Amino acid sequence: MNEAGCKRVSKLYNALMTGLVLALVGHRGAGDARRFVFAHFRRQHLEKFLPGLKKLGLDGLPHAVACAQYHYFSNALGGVKTEYVTESGRKAWVRYPPPRWIWQGTAICAIPRAVNEAMLHGWHGHNGVSLRNPRLGFVCTGQTVTGDPGLEGYYVEYDRDIAEHERVRFAADERMPRFDPAAAPKLESASWPAERLAKVERSYAMEYVRSLLPTMQELFGAQEAFAIVGRTARLIGMQFYEEDGATFAEWLEAIQAAQGEEVARDGDRIVQRGWKLMDGIALADPELAFRAWNALWEGALAAHDRDLTLRTTHDAGLITWRVEARPR
Repeated sequence: MNEAGCKRVSKLYNALMTGLVLALVGHRGAGDARRFVFAHFRRQHLEKFLPGLKKLGLDGLPHAVACAQYHYFSNALGGVKTEYVTESGRKAWVRYPPPRWIWQGTAICAIPRAVNEAMLHGWHGHNGVSLRNPRLGFVCTGQTVTGDPGLEGYYVEYDRDIAEHERVRFAADERMPRFDPAAAPKLESASWPAERLAKVERSYAMEYVRSLLPTMQELFGAQEAFAIVGRTARLIGMQFYEEDGATFAEWLEAIQAAQGEEVARDGDRIVQRGWKLMDGIALADPELAFRAWNALWEGALAAHDRDLTLRTTHDAGLITWRVEARPR
């Protein structure tokens, strides 16, 4: 597993998440895109937040400080630009300067405000609930999608219990204090080698795929969900495939190995044992989900050489890909 392979996986899966939201906005409307973003981030919150606080050693801090530092550290480890400022034990800021990781490139121009805000309602607004602190909320003071110079806001512990609609508030007239990297808290990861950091960044992006497949299934049913995901994945594969001098079979073997999969190649035939990416994830129709994900590699091959096709079998825990000439 090398740094370059991890970077490729991160880039592809980052693009898949962004592309899926854009596909929902374009084909099903902003309302369904908002529903997906909310459910996706709520799922991630419920799975990751409390264990992550403990793993990062933040569970003993005041709640507002712990929450802001959680976002600062976890996103930075995933390769996302982040900033952090403590104002007091009951108020701490986090900021995501541009360019935004999740709405990469020109995609940010097509993200409705309500879709972006769904992320905050799905995750940030639930922190107080998870911590059993009915006084904890999040105040958003800027959003990149509306032209602000970054997504920013602060966790605050109020003097009273807050209502559900107050868990996320918007205050355009407030601004985060200037970030001072020298004064910011540090993790031991600051001294990690580049390859280890790339592996963490890769895993961060992979978690988005682990969440988006079951979330889409639950919202739209397996048939419709995986049709949308598959169409999006094919486009992303074509758009983000990068030639590196290898044959396509060599490239596909390397990209799967970079995800931590057990994979081997014999010429133009690649065999993978299992699908670690989705281990432990319940799917109503695993085969439809697999085909949707596999469209990413089919799209990549179409960009590599339109006269080739990817023959895929998925049976008894084995995935076999064969790169073949397309029949004429």
